[in-house]
Amino acid sequence: MAERAGLQSLAYTLLRVVAGFMLACHGAQKLFGWWGGAGHQPPMWTQVWIGGIIELVCGTLVALGLFTRLAALLASGTMAVAYFQFNWKLAMENNMFLPIMNKGELAALYCFVFFLFALSGAGPQSLDARRGRA
Repeated sequence: MAERAGLQSLAYTLLRVVAGFMLACHGAQKLFGWWGGAGHQPPMWTQVWIGGIIELVCGTLVALGLFTRLAALLASGTMAVAYFQFNWKLAMENNMFLPIMNKGELAALYCFVFFLFALSGAGPQSLDARRGRA
């Protein structure tokens, strides 16, 4: 039973680190044009710039397990906004409310994964745990 708990803890940590890193990569892509991004920086204080900052900072914090609950809650909300505003757009015809139809699978999945981290915290292998805040 202890072995299973150890594997679950490891799997949770890996999910947190990988999801956080991937979100941070999306932020770097928006802000710096890395990895197939636009190739230019968006103007400061635009929605794309703010989204990129949130993705880069919150993704990094979640990956490190530092201030995880707050960072994950902000990331989750950002992904919910991204889904509704850029994918679904409140269109009901042709099943456009479904993520598979509106290409919003990634935003929807990120939203719920980061919501899980916001509710559950960073876990034992994190900087939050070292600070006594896991």
